[in-house]
Amino acid sequence: ALENRYAHDTQIDFNTEARCCKLFGLWVAEQLGLEGADATTYAASVVEANLEEAGFDDVLRKVKPDIEAKGLDISDHMRNTQIDKALAEARRQIMAESNSN
Repeated sequence: ALENRYAHDTQIDFNTEARCCKLFGLWVAEQLGLEGADATTYAASVVEANLEEAGFDDVLRKVKPDIEAKGLDISDHMRNTQIDKALAEARRQIMAESNSN
């Protein structure tokens, strides 16, 4: 039972991080002026970037040059704030989905 609980919790954590990165990626895509399939593809690339290392530093490194290339005034603090918001929303969504199953 303990192993099953650990596997379940690990899956929830993985899904939450992936959802967070997708939501953050969609926010960045919007800032970059991307819409529709382009925004979805960009968000997927942000999710993929998160597989490089634990935490979100890899994600933040991935989006920074894209933001700078567009000349957008989005500080490190703002990016950190947005990823925190995305994580909170991802947790809310995943828990709601988990409770409805």
